[in-house]
Amino acid sequence: MKSNYDVLVVGGGPAGALAAKTAAEAGNSVCLIEKRAAIGTPVRCAEGIGKELLKEYIRPDPRWISADIERARIIVPNGTAISLDQDRAGNEVGYVLDRKVFDRELVWQAAEAGADVFVKTRATGPIMENGAVRGAKVISTGTPAEIRAEVVLAADGTEAQFARRAGLDTTVPLREMMSCAQYLMTDIDIEAGSTDFYLGNEIAPEGYLWVFPKGDRTANVGIGITGRKSKDGSRAKDYLDRFVAKNFPNGKTIEAIVGGVPVCRPLPCTVADGLMVIGDAARVVDPITGGGIGNALYTGRLAAQVASTCIEAGNCSKEALMPYDTEWRVSRMGKGIERNYKVKEYFITLDDAKLNTLADSIASISFSEFSVSALIKELIKRNPKLLFELKALKDTLA
Repeated sequence: MKSNYDVLVVGGGPAGALAAKTAAEAGNSVCLIEKRAAIGTPVRCAEGIGKELLKEYIRPDPRWISADIERARIIVPNGTAISLDQDRAGNEVGYVLDRKVFDRELVWQAAEAGADVFVKTRATGPIMENGAVRGAKVISTGTPAEIRAEVVLAADGTEAQFARRAGLDTTVPLREMMSCAQYLMTDIDIEAGSTDFYLGNEIAPEGYLWVFPKGDRTANVGIGITGRKSKDGSRAKDYLDRFVAKNFPNGKTIEAIVGGVPVCRPLPCTVADGLMVIGDAARVVDPITGGGIGNALYTGRLAAQVASTCIEAGNCSKEALMPYDTEWRVSRMGKGIERNYKVKEYFITLDDAKLNTLADSIASISFSEFSVSALIKELIKRNPKLLFELKALKDTLA
């Protein structure tokens, strides 16, 4: 491990890996550190991503694609299912990945581009000089060290410890931190070509439950509920266990994970002097679906591009790095996060009866192109009794 690099990336997930690759391809010296002993483990998401979105960043490879998905279904408490084919179902439908292989592939590509990679290396805090980040203090396989860099890219996920230690407020309100649990199950009866989302206050209060196929009779079965709904006797795992007992009583669980996913607005600012925050650490998870792979890839690549320009110009101040923060906010991704946050805030207030009414009103519609705005327009048209509520929602999306 060298003591000086142009770019230091903290975290080896999709955001960090693509950032390291992009920065190295631009001619920078790059170091990527990952606190865990192996890239890609443990898996901490449902592993879904849209096909076209993925292709913007990497060529799909059968080695890390577990399932090719044809449609998504949204299932409400009375059993009504809204079916959306893959062309209209958004960025969480298309492929279900094998993140253990996918994440390693991204890091291998970063290494091939010239980045140095170190696992079991944890950043304990930033190196600060005159209020600016100048690298990180680390412990690598038990040995303390310092890595100095012109720019540090914080890609350390939901915990976002590095940015917090550098002085950024990365707090997530309890009600906006999803408490999640997921089982990888086999020997279960599923529709192999469909990702299913279950809604309802008895199933997943202020959240949803998902079944994402990963092959023949195998799927990620998981749930996310808001932190304020996760209490003794009603934890995410308890809701998941009840669903599994009812729907997959003979299934076999071969992996189990728990964790948190932020569904809040992004950080107020994702740059500081010598620092850029990317991926889940920047809170750019989709507030409706909780999906973050595509947004992580986008912010990782963009941050590396901006960092490379600033390094070449010899100016890595907050002001110089600010184009990263500005650009992602006005992008399709940034606008989509803000829109979906407002939609999420409305839908978590609905009781099961309203969910059923809304779903029943649009279940038979064949959308020429599915979008949130198209959905709201149809809901308004078909639910005059809810016109005031839905009109208010529509106005917030303008």
